[in-house]
Amino acid sequence: MRHLAALLCVTASIATAGPETSVRPELRPGAAQPQITAEGTIDRPEVEPAREGFFKSLRPKFRSPKAARELRQRQKVLAAGAVCGDISIQGEAIGAVPGRISGCGVDNAVRVSSISGVRLSAKSTMDCGTARALKTWVDGSAKPALASKGGGLREIKVAAHYACRRRNNAKTGKISEHGKGRAIDISGFGLVDGSQITVLKGWNARSSSKALRRMHKDACGPFGTVLGPKANKFHLDHFHFDTARYRSGSYCR
Repeated sequence: MRHLAALLCVTASIATAGPETSVRPELRPGAAQPQITAEGTIDRPEVEPAREGFFKSLRPKFRSPKAARELRQRQKVLAAGAVCGDISIQGEAIGAVPGRISGCGVDNAVRVSSISGVRLSAKSTMDCGTARALKTWVDGSAKPALASKGGGLREIKVAAHYACRRRNNAKTGKISEHGKGRAIDISGFGLVDGSQITVLKGWNARSSSKALRRMHKDACGPFGTVLGPKANKFHLDHFHFDTARYRSGSYCR
């Protein structure tokens, strides 16, 4: 009987003893922690199921086959017309352009028709450095300055681009940057609604003066020379931009 009583005591102890550590699973890192309410109950917030892995891959991409084909075709057309290694600069490469006067000519010329979706009123011959500077200015200044006017910028009115001549069309003197394919003259801007802003009439006009002066100022940097109505009598009706560089920095007037 004594041995039976001892055996029963041991069995009861084993039955009532719990494990040293709980087998209850721990919350994953980042999971919401349960909170004890004022009533003493435990509030366990619901955890949203993860949206990663397999379920994430099921998220549809809504693009019809027709829209995808049209996008690919447009990209192909743009790529075919891109020059200077930039799809935003549309035109054609024309190679070397010889000059009739010593000092004129362009080694690797392009004929640009549009910049960042803004067409040029005349296809303009220049080198790629000038085309890229023009793109920087169109994107960073011309488009933003005219964004609130007439639906935005649609066209740049080109007064002059490549021309083998001397500065200010003089008979003697230094070759103009136009004669090197490094300059463009801009006389105005066409807007989406069909209206136009000209440098000649708009420079001092209340409705356009601020925008034109901003564009003139912002060109100083992308271009090495920036001239406008305040420079001299030769530039009352247009902006002259060129990519000549000077030791003292850009020349802007």
